[in-house]
Amino acid sequence: MEITKETTISQEKILNIQSMVKNIGDLKMLLSQSDSKDTTALLEDILVSSNLLNASDIHFEPEEHNVKFRLRIDGNLHDVFLFDTQKYKIILSRIKLLSGIKLNITDKAQDGRFTIELGANKIETRVSSLPSEYGETVVMRLLDPKSLVEIEMLGVRKDMMNIFEKEICQPNGMIIVTGPTGSGKTTTLYAILKKIQSPEIKIITIEDPIEYHLNGISQSQVNPKKGYSFSTGLEAIVRQDPDVILVGEIRDSQTATIALQASLTGHLVLSTLHTNDAAGTIVRLMALGEKPVNIAPAINLAIGQRLVRKLCSACKQQETASTTELSFIKKEIESLSEIIKKENSLPEIKEGLIINKPKGCSHCDNTGYKGRIGIFEFFVVDDELEIFITQSPNVAQLREKAKAKGMASMRQDGIIKVLQGITSLEEIEKATGQ
Repeated sequence: MEITKETTISQEKILNIQSMVKNIGDLKMLLSQSDSKDTTALLEDILVSSNLLNASDIHFEPEEHNVKFRLRIDGNLHDVFLFDTQKYKIILSRIKLLSGIKLNITDKAQDGRFTIELGANKIETRVSSLPSEYGETVVMRLLDPKSLVEIEMLGVRKDMMNIFEKEICQPNGMIIVTGPTGSGKTTTLYAILKKIQSPEIKIITIEDPIEYHLNGISQSQVNPKKGYSFSTGLEAIVRQDPDVILVGEIRDSQTATIALQASLTGHLVLSTLHTNDAAGTIVRLMALGEKPVNIAPAINLAIGQRLVRKLCSACKQQETASTTELSFIKKEIESLSEIIKKENSLPEIKEGLIINKPKGCSHCDNTGYKGRIGIFEFFVVDDELEIFITQSPNVAQLREKAKAKGMASMRQDGIIKVLQGITSLEEIEKATGQ
C-alpha cells in the first residue's frame, strides 16, 4: 500500500505521555496546556494519547465559534476538548501535509493516509476531510496492529468454535462475515487468516484499503482510477494459484460471481457483506443477481456479528435481575438447545438470578465498560439447507430454518455473555434492538 508520509514519535515522548494520560480527563488537562506547544508537538500529543486510550477514530468538528475534538472509544464518541478556530486551522494544515491531502482545496471531500511510528509499532492512519458549514470536518481512523486478535479472543462461544475451526480448514467453499460498518468484520477475517496461515498454503487478499499487514501473505489494494477493482483484481488473483482468497467486500454482481466460482473450483474464499444477519447473506447474493443453484453449493458458513462493550472488570457490580429482566432473559434462552446450554454452563433462569451491571470508575473513564467483544450467529449450510436455498426462500424463512437446526441468534449469544458476566443487558438491547 502506498503511504504518503510517516511521522515518527520518539520513545521518550511516548513514555512521557503514557505517564500523564490514563483517561480522557488527563487528556483534557494535557490539551489545556497546548498554547505553549508548536503544532507538531500538539498533534503528537493527540495521536499518542488517542492510541493509549484505544481510540479507533479521531474527530475534529468545526462549530460556529470553535472546533470540537472527539474520540471514538469502544464504539462510543466522547467529547474531549474545544480548540479555537485559528489553532485548528494550523492543526488541519499539519494533518493535510502528513496525509497528502491538498492544502488549497477546502470545498471538496478528500482522502489521504499516513503512518505513525510509535516505537516498534506502526499505525496506519486513514484521513477523511469533508467541507461543512463552519469549516472542514476531519476524521482520522487509527488502524493499530494490536487490534488484530486470535480467534479465541473474538468472543466465539465454545459450541460455535467447534464449527468455526472445522469450516475454516475446508479446502474450498465460501465463508462470509456480515454486519454493518464498524461491527468487526475485518477483525474476524484477519483472525481467520492468522489461524490458518502456514507455509503450505498461499493466501492472497484484495482489499479497499489494506487495513492491517500480515507477514507471509500477498495483499493487494483496489485502485479504481487505474481500473483495478474488486472484480478485476479477483479475476487476476484466481490465476495466481492461491489456496485461500480474502475479498474485502462483495459489492457488485461481477465480484459475487467470480467469488462464488472461485469457491466452487478449489479455493477457500473469505469475504464480507453488508446485511443485518447471517440469514440475509443468501438473499443479498440473490439481490446481486446470483442464482440460488449457484449460491447453495458455494457457501459453507455465514456469520452475523455485532460488537458490544465489555463490563469493566475493575468496577462491575452484581445485582439481582428484576422481574422484567428475568422475563426477558428467560424468553430468549428457553429456545436454546440443551447442548448450547450445557457447553456454556448456563445457570438456571429463576428468581434471584444474579447478573452484572456497569458502575464506573477511573479505570474505565466512569463509563462502566472497558473494551469490546463480538456477539455472533452462525448459519452453516449443510445438505438439507443447500436444497432449501435452491427454493429461493426469503430471509425470514431462512432464519427460521437455521434456528430449527440449532442456530442461536446474535441476541441469544449476547444473553449468554450477560449470564457469563461479560456484558450487560443494556448493551445487548442496544446492539440487537428492543
